Amino acid sequence: MIRLAINGYGRIGRCVLRALYEGGYREHMQVVAINEPADLPTIVHLTKYDSTHGRFKAEVSSSAGCLTVNGDSIAISHHEALTDLPWGQQQVDLVLECSGRFDSQAALQQHLTQGAKRVLLSQPGEADINALVYGVNHQQLSAADTIASAASCTSNCIVPVIDILHQAFTIESGGITTIHSVMNDQPVLDGYHHTDLRKTRASSHSIIPVDTGLAQGIDRLLPSVSGRFTARALRVPTTNVSAMDLSVIVKQPATSAAVNERLQVAAQQQLKGVLGITYEPLASCDFNHDTHSGVVDAAQTRVSGSLVNVLVWFDNEWAYANRMLDIAQYWYEQIDHGSVSS
Repeated sequence: MIRLAINGYGRIGRCVLRALYEGGYREHMQVVAINEPADLPTIVHLTKYDSTHGRFKAEVSSSAGCLTVNGDSIAISHHEALTDLPWGQQQVDLVLECSGRFDSQAALQQHLTQGAKRVLLSQPGEADINALVYGVNHQQLSAADTIASAASCTSNCIVPVIDILHQAFTIESGGITTIHSVMNDQPVLDGYHHTDLRKTRASSHSIIPVDTGLAQGIDRLLPSVSGRFTARALRVPTTNVSAMDLSVIVKQPATSAAVNERLQVAAQQQLKGVLGITYEPLASCDFNHDTHSGVVDAAQTRVSGSLVNVLVWFDNEWAYANRMLDIAQYWYEQIDHGSVSS
């Protein structure tokens, strides 16, 4: 049984806990500790109720300073400094670092110093951290690794699609526009909270361009297409589910039918459970709580000469939380195979 700790119990941290119980992961792993500055009554309330994902279908309560889920007792701490975390005495195997505050090897190493055996980061992290997209390069992870990243929700959505298209049609160049739901680094009303002046504007009033490092992330994850992509991102006034508009110039002849066929085969075979595809006329809300890293909207595929355009939907919270657990489970399968003692 893998003993997990969650550091930072925000949108992703809470989705990870829910996904563990909803997705069958609880058979192999258990959250034994959560470190979150918020008070315990608020933690309990936001575990039970979620405006985006609905009421948690588990029994949730608190007792003696612990959060209890379906009878599992989870120790709650409220430490601001990583140097105060009690991972050793709690026998934590893997920390899911979901606070959004730490992205360097030096910072993440502190989890290990405090007694955890491994750390999985819920963002790409600095360039020297091994970034993984489940279904594409997660097999690089070995039992000897102690720090890794689950990349970003956008990378998890689009990198599998790019990988398939490159294998089939050879991508020469490409551009991506991410159409992303609002995030908690945006205010409800205009305010002085951010150095990015666009992010000082009210999230519910506008479509807001924001910076993105997606192109660099693609270079990092798929060296075969390094330097071939540009990317931009727009935040839109929806609370969840995002989309990625991918346009690529390909070398090999392509048609809309051929592109969809390749993606459908991948969705049914090597990327089953990771990539989805739909031919129905759906809207973004229809993908809320969808576990796929991305779902290709096949009806929106367009091909004109060497230009291929694909639209991919993704639940930027729920899908990513599930992929973190997939990576955690794969990681400990490598340990169980005996290459390195845990």
